[in-house]
This record gives sequence, structure tokens and C-alpha cells, in this order.
Amino acid sequence: MFADLHLHTIFSDGTYTPEQLVSKAKSKGLSAIAAVDHDTVSGIQPCIEAGKGCGIEVIPGIELSAEYNGLEVHILGYFFDYKSDALIEKVEFLRKNRIERIYKIVDKLKEMGVNLDPESVFSIAKGGTVGRLHVARAMVKHGVVGSVYEAFQKYIGDKRAAFVLGFKFSPRQAVELIKNSGGIPVLAHPYSLNNDGLIPEFVEAGIMGLEVHYPEHSQSMVNFYLELAKKYNLLVTGGSDCHGEAKPREMIGSIKISYELVEKLKQAKNNL
Repeated sequence: MFADLHLHTIFSDGTYTPEQLVSKAKSKGLSAIAAVDHDTVSGIQPCIEAGKGCGIEVIPGIELSAEYNGLEVHILGYFFDYKSDALIEKVEFLRKNRIERIYKIVDKLKEMGVNLDPESVFSIAKGGTVGRLHVARAMVKHGVVGSVYEAFQKYIGDKRAAFVLGFKFSPRQAVELIKNSGGIPVLAHPYSLNNDGLIPEFVEAGIMGLEVHYPEHSQSMVNFYLELAKKYNLLVTGGSDCHGEAKPREMIGSIKISYELVEKLKQAKNNL
């Protein structure tokens, strides 16, 4: 039995509906999935209901956006109470941060000679949590770039000229929010930190797991992160980071983990 614990839907920057997501999970032979949409819990219940319809276990999940010393850091949460008022209030705050961020990115693009109407970005998001991937898709749609990849490489990727952080939330706050909602906080795709020396600081902040298995992690990186997880007594997770057709290189089930790791997450949840 296998699971993919890092998926996105139309409720953030993915292109699959909950029904499409669970259908594809079933076709890939997965037993469990987690839709970890960015800074929103709106898609969790629809995904759970869709999963019931085809025998796929759907784990409540989220990917929270935070800032740390000028870095964008993502904290995954699993098995939390997604109906918690405190959680819902905070993700609404983050959703508004994201809208403000789009306007700032569009302004930076304009300074670079690229005119992009923010409404064209919001129309692609269709009410979902808006992010850079929507900006990239709008740039492709309007002929500014030839691909999403080009948009990130030339304009909006980390440390590029139109990159904007804009998240008024620390990793510690994200960890505490997940824990206070009864969930398991996990550091997402640690390679993106470009500094593994920061991981002990996030351990001190309270993370309980490390996303070891991830598309951008080579086998040597996986081995290294497995050793770190063992050293700091962290749970091990992983997933494809599938966004559907928006990022076709990372499709559902391309990275999957043993269901035994899901059971360990459940055990940790029960021990909280």
C-alpha cells in the first residue's frame, strides 16, 4: 500500500478538482493521499467526500507559507482539526497576504517592462488561494513567456527580479498553529532552503516531521534527510507536489511512500 502526501487542487494552485484528484490517485494504485493546498482548508472536506466515493483515504492536510530570515519556508500539516476557528482565522489572514503579494509582483513586473493585469491572475485562480503559479500561467496565457518554467526562471522564481515574499508569518507560528489544531507539522521540501544547517532550528521550533521523499531530492539527498530524521527523531513523509497540468513534470504518484509511514503519522497524532 502506498500514499502520496503532497498534492494540490483547484482550491489553491492545482488544476485538478477533488474528484479528478482521487480518481487519478486510484488509477495510480494509491491507498491514501493528502491534498495540502496552500494556506486554505476549503478543499479538505470536498476531497474527503470524493475519496469516500472511490475508496481512497484522504488525510486532512495543508501547506502553510512562512518567512524566515528572508527565505520562504513551507510547513505541512497533517491530521489537524480543519474546522478549528483559530486555524480558519489565520489561513484567512494568509489568504489576504497572498492577494497583496500578487499586486506587489505585478508592480515589479511592470518595472521590468511586463504589463500584466492582476485581474488576469485572479481569474485563473478562480477563487482559490492565489500564488506565483497563477502569475506564471497568466504570463503564458498573455504571451509574455512560453512556459511556466520560463516565468519562474526569468521573473518570479526565488531571488528573481519580480520575486516577492510577503508572508507575515514565521515557521514557529505555523508549527504552533498546526499543533494547537491537533495536527502534525512537517518541514516541506527541505532542499528549497538551500541551507540544511537551518533544519535544527526548525526542529527547535517544533517540527515533528521532514518531507524526505520529494521530486527535487536526489537519492543522496534522500539518504541524508533520512539520517537527519533519525538523528532528530522526526517522522518521514513524502509526495509528488502534483499541481496537475500546471506542472506536468510532477504528476500524482510519481513520488509515493509506504503506507507504514502514514501509520506512523497516525500513531504520532494519537500520542499528542
